Amino acid sequence: MDFTSDSAGFRHRKLQSKGRMKNTAPDVSDPNQLFDDTSSGPARHRTQEMSRIGYPAQGLLSEPVSNFAMAYGSSLADHGKEMVDKNLARFIPISKLKYYFAVDTIYVAKKLGLLVFPYMHQNWEVSYQQDTPVAPRFDINAPDLYIPAMAFITYILVAGLAFGTQDRFSPEILGMQASSALVWLVIEVLAMLLSLYLLTVNTDLTTIDLIAFSGYKYVGMIVGVLAGLVFGRIGYYLMLLWCCISIFVFMIRTLRLKILSEAAAEGVLVRGAKNQLRMYLTMAIAAAQPIFMYWLTFHLIR
Repeated sequence: MDFTSDSAGFRHRKLQSKGRMKNTAPDVSDPNQLFDDTSSGPARHRTQEMSRIGYPAQGLLSEPVSNFAMAYGSSLADHGKEMVDKNLARFIPISKLKYYFAVDTIYVAKKLGLLVFPYMHQNWEVSYQQDTPVAPRFDINAPDLYIPAMAFITYILVAGLAFGTQDRFSPEILGMQASSALVWLVIEVLAMLLSLYLLTVNTDLTTIDLIAFSGYKYVGMIVGVLAGLVFGRIGYYLMLLWCCISIFVFMIRTLRLKILSEAAAEGVLVRGAKNQLRMYLTMAIAAAQPIFMYWLTFHLIR
């Protein structure tokens, strides 16, 4: 018997069995593993194929949709803004309001000085450029809404200060003070509009102009209340009297060019009752300012 060839054949079969054992994964599972690992199987291969095929297609579809949605949203927002501006302009003249707030620091300082001391001012006519009035910052005689608005807010704050120094402050009483002042302002402007309509006065005064002229009295009211808080009732009455006379002179010299403009243009031909009524209306509007100034401030000083 050839033992050499037998031993060689045995070694060859043993090497082949070891090779088959290396190529075959043992069926030994990890006791801590809940599921079988199939990442190297055909399922992972199919997932990779789907990702290579599906994701680029999804990106190509989602990009035009998102661009269309952004464009549609932008156009919808622009359309809504246009509708709001159009409807708002029917009730509030935004372009005109910009004119009344076209002020600067120099104009505000000069106008405040004119309201408190109007006696030395000579030229009260509003300047025009190409049939339109120039902006208030270029003409001290032009009406504005910045000073009336800031003066109204400051008046409410000063009223709160007065109530606080007298231990009478509460949010309710401060709200009533602001509401009362606003209601009286509306009543005053409506009364002036009705008077101008009944007298058929041909003037370039607008509702905003009347609001501006009526709001200038809050400057004198603030000065009077502050003087009362510092110097007592005597200081209040003295400063309020000075400011009342100043606003009366200011309103007379300003409104006579507006209300009596038609009569001044026609000269000596207008000498009747209609012209006298216009003069009385001008004086009545000017005289109403001190009355409101006292009515809205006398209870703030004790």
